Amino acid sequence: MFSLRPRRLSLANTSAPLNADLHCHSTVSDGLLAPEELARRAHAQGVQLWALTDHDELGGLAAAGAVAGELGLPFVAGVEISVSWRHETLHIVGLRIDPHHATLRDGLATTRSGRTRRAREMAAQLAEAGIPNAFEGALNYVGNPDLIGRTHFARYIVETNRCDDVREVFSRYLVAGKPGYVPMQWAALEQALGWIQDAGGVAVVAHPGRYKLNDGELRELFAEFQALGGAAIEVVTGSHTPDQYRRFATYAKEFGFLASRGSDFHGPEESRYDLGSLPPLPDSVVPVWHDW
Repeated sequence: MFSLRPRRLSLANTSAPLNADLHCHSTVSDGLLAPEELARRAHAQGVQLWALTDHDELGGLAAAGAVAGELGLPFVAGVEISVSWRHETLHIVGLRIDPHHATLRDGLATTRSGRTRRAREMAAQLAEAGIPNAFEGALNYVGNPDLIGRTHFARYIVETNRCDDVREVFSRYLVAGKPGYVPMQWAALEQALGWIQDAGGVAVVAHPGRYKLNDGELRELFAEFQALGGAAIEVVTGSHTPDQYRRFATYAKEFGFLASRGSDFHGPEESRYDLGSLPPLPDSVVPVWHDW
């Protein structure tokens, strides 16, 4: 029987950089492909180490891990936890977690519980902006109703021809100051790291270049994250530019963080990078998988 519990991985032993992709999403949260399809796509794309990291949910890990095992693709059980930190919503990825750990599972269940109320408020705002039936429309794109979120609404808004694609939606709706934006109080940073560590995992700040934080605020975040036991930051990710690869490699060296790499893949038509298609990590950083 395939096991998701962390264990020593057999990774490619070559001089070439490892094609690791440690951040992506399935239909269990807000991705477009089922966990099994993602495993097959990752393998076909040449990924050599793969993690599924659905938002606040562990339900796709068993299926993803089973197919990855059949394909001989080293698999890492992961999750992406929503966190409220000061005025910003952050995402913390947990890698090599034990998905059966009660503390983690209970914490994620609590985090998911407010999403339906928030979604109905979002739909009410969108109705006032001339987009009716948004809650029902968004549900058509939801694999797991407990995880209805902004991406599902964005796909429905594209369906109504209000916007050409999801990126345009997020410039006109569903963000602060625009119709459909409803803030949510997520887990505290300390809680999220506690859940990950209790489950034996490694905590990673996801796509730090995406947050509206200046240099001083980023340093405060990284210092707090480090003090709480955080180990890594994403350096090369689908949300970063080449300049940001270099910038966050510098932060990683300064704080002594390990560096992670992940496409943040949601679907073939929506993501900037396909699975496994990112450039390698800079030589100056230590990969998060270096001792796996």
